[in-house]
Amino acid sequence: MIHLLRTHLRPYRGPILAIVALQAVQALASLYLPELNADIIDKGVVTGDTDYIWRVGGVMLAVTLVQVVFAVTSVAVGARVAMGFGRDVRDALFHRVTDFSVREVTTFGAPSLINRITNDVQQVQVLLVMVFTMGVGAPITIVGGIVMSLRQDVGMGWLLGVALIGLAVAVGSIIVRMVPLFRDMQDRIDAINRVLREQITGMRVVRAFVREPEETARFARVNDDLTATSLRAGRLMALMFPTLILILSLSSVGVLWFGAERIDTGDMSAGALVAFLTYFSLILIAVMMASFVALMTPRAAVCGDRIQEVLDAEPSVVASESPVVDLTDPGALELDGVGFQYPGADQPVLQGISLRSRPGQTTAIIGSTGAGKTTLVNLVARLMDATEGRVLVGGVDVR
Repeated sequence: MIHLLRTHLRPYRGPILAIVALQAVQALASLYLPELNADIIDKGVVTGDTDYIWRVGGVMLAVTLVQVVFAVTSVAVGARVAMGFGRDVRDALFHRVTDFSVREVTTFGAPSLINRITNDVQQVQVLLVMVFTMGVGAPITIVGGIVMSLRQDVGMGWLLGVALIGLAVAVGSIIVRMVPLFRDMQDRIDAINRVLREQITGMRVVRAFVREPEETARFARVNDDLTATSLRAGRLMALMFPTLILILSLSSVGVLWFGAERIDTGDMSAGALVAFLTYFSLILIAVMMASFVALMTPRAAVCGDRIQEVLDAEPSVVASESPVVDLTDPGALELDGVGFQYPGADQPVLQGISLRSRPGQTTAIIGSTGAGKTTLVNLVARLMDATEGRVLVGGVDVR
């Protein structure tokens, strides 16, 4: 997925730098507010200085307005970049698929190609939106919050370390279990698309042979597989939020408990405790936001790899660099010892086929099911290249 992002985000380097700058200002503004709040408590509330409270309160209001404006702007720019990325990737996938021969389409499967162009691109796009709205500012908030909280009271820093280690262990253990589930989920979605497509295209045959119960059971099997995989992933995702809230709540209780003891001993002021608790909450909330981004990353990474597989696939049928425009025998079709063998097949489906059809002449190709009639027509249209012999249209080799 890294190569995919690097390639298709290159045109948006300017807006991405703007997002980083906007998120940085927004994060720094949020980190400045607890400092002002501590000053109001220690220098305004405790001393009864109303003028100081109003003055610093006005500064807090101005900082809050700056924070809101920069946050809204960064979200708008981030959404625009993510949508543009999705549009560019879909366009690249479409143009790549139009160059595919029957061999590549068969290898990937039409349902899988449709799923990669739609659902897979959407998953990567959603991840980018989350990164641009939460993922960029979270590291700045975490690092800045640690520095600012230690400025308030170094003696409480160990609580912060314990909480961060607990969050890292909880999030990491859940994400490790979810990565294979997300890959299985995408495969199950492909299977549902394949079965549904086959049932729609073969509806007349299914009804003619009264195969509705068998097809219903077939769809139910792939649907149950997707449901079971989704439920396993959903249970892990559902476990994430309560775990993070539990760690946040226990950490807040610990800060208040040990902070009260330090206030009793005179090692910490009330304003410093409020500021430390605010920074503590900001840090843990930022970690939670980063965790949600990390939670979406495995599925998006799987989707990105599937997209890159299509973009990296080289068509087996390549157009000539110097195509012939003037035909020596317009309208004529000739097969000269044509043979074709599908990749992985034990024997060729066509071998030694030679015929010549003049303009205005009707040529019938008759054979039983699986005899290779469709393959022969595909060779004439150059949806595939013959593995032996030549196919000539208008007296010119189609290659």
